[in-house]
Amino acid sequence: MKVEVRALCIVLALMSPGVFATSDADRIQQLEEQLRNQQQVLEAMQAELQRLKADVVGAGDGAPLVVTSMGEDASVAPSTAVSATTVESEPSSSAQLYGFVMADMIYDFKRVDPNWSDTLRVSTIPTDAGQFGQDGEFIFGVRQSRLGIKGNYGADVTYLLEAELFGVGGDEGQTTPRLRHAWATYKQVGVGQTWSNFMDADIFPNTIDYWGPTGMVFYRNQQARYTFPLGEDEFAIALEDPSTALTVGRFRDVNSCELNSSAYDCESTGSTAADIYQAHNDVPDLSLRYRNNGNFGHYQVAAMFRELGYERLDTGEQNSEFGWGINLSAGIKTFNSDVLKLQLVYGEGIGNYMNDGGIDIAPSTNNLNTATAEAVPLLGISAYYDHYWNEQWSTSIGWSMNDLDNSAGQSGSEFAKGQIAQINLLHTPRDNVMFGTEIIWGEREDVDGATGDDYRIQFSLKVGFDSGNFLRGR
Repeated sequence: MKVEVRALCIVLALMSPGVFATSDADRIQQLEEQLRNQQQVLEAMQAELQRLKADVVGAGDGAPLVVTSMGEDASVAPSTAVSATTVESEPSSSAQLYGFVMADMIYDFKRVDPNWSDTLRVSTIPTDAGQFGQDGEFIFGVRQSRLGIKGNYGADVTYLLEAELFGVGGDEGQTTPRLRHAWATYKQVGVGQTWSNFMDADIFPNTIDYWGPTGMVFYRNQQARYTFPLGEDEFAIALEDPSTALTVGRFRDVNSCELNSSAYDCESTGSTAADIYQAHNDVPDLSLRYRNNGNFGHYQVAAMFRELGYERLDTGEQNSEFGWGINLSAGIKTFNSDVLKLQLVYGEGIGNYMNDGGIDIAPSTNNLNTATAEAVPLLGISAYYDHYWNEQWSTSIGWSMNDLDNSAGQSGSEFAKGQIAQINLLHTPRDNVMFGTEIIWGEREDVDGATGDDYRIQFSLKVGFDSGNFLRGR
């Protein structure tokens, strides 16, 4: 009430300043008094506004009303805000676009399959001199360039979608988008395509050649996975997409009527074993993995169990072999940031999960009347050392081998053993910029004992827009 009366008096005074003023000095004194009265009114109105805000916030009959005052004295006391009704916060979400542009300049002292000239994939080295042309070739490529998006919705949901430009399969030799990861998780459940549960991605060395160690388990596969958290460690079980890598070996060009099969009247159609035999996969692969993390680094034990099915298109016959594998790997911290990366894998019928040169099943003998299918045993070894001279300079050096115990029914020109060795010097002058040089040697050996080797030097420049795992290869 006092505020209203005071305001009314001031308004009346402003409307008739000449009634009370008889001289200039009187008018000046009267104006000063009016200004003082206006200031008092404003202060009273601010105090009343504060009281009204406190009444609204303290009502407690709904979501709290938060008002931000433009005046320096207008603020809501913290104790008042705490007493308001609690509102659950929305889960935090994020989305991050990442990737890099990478240019490779390579001089190959020999030659490989031209569809694979951007990388030294050991299985593409010829064992016949001059098969792909005369020695010496310069290659310029950008197929390692990569783009992806990753993010989360709260702590329970994550997603990852990533592609590169290195065409394979029907796109061999092409610079074209290729899916790497399409992976989503909800709590402990993951579905989509990502690293196989049988592999250890963290032992991929800090190299710049695209394909990498030939004897390493390396496979991105479609799968459904459940991960049991064990503190810093984890145990995971997955059902993975089966894809039997099958060869008919020496019988590739044998007429279908000559092949051992159940009795039936055969009229030759010109089909060969290569035409009528194919994989038949009706049971998913089962993989188990245990990983232990510690101050020393990590070690991992993984197992794979497979049904390697196959069938004849002409007769409808079906059969299968059992495949299995054990993969032991470790990343051991040594000095400062240095890491020793090791892997030993052995199994039968797990070639499809190897980085290069593996098959799963092949004819057991070279006798047409007695040959059956058998799972091919293999041994894979990978040993690399990543050394960091300082924060900007690093070197990776190592060797890898994939050795198959080939069956007697395989053809002489098929892959039997591969080796690769690498050493590099890489420089990272600033975040998301890396360039360096790598020397690479590889050798291939066929079933009949023929060998071929290759060596090359590669210079690469990588510029990215995400620092996470920036130096890691394929």
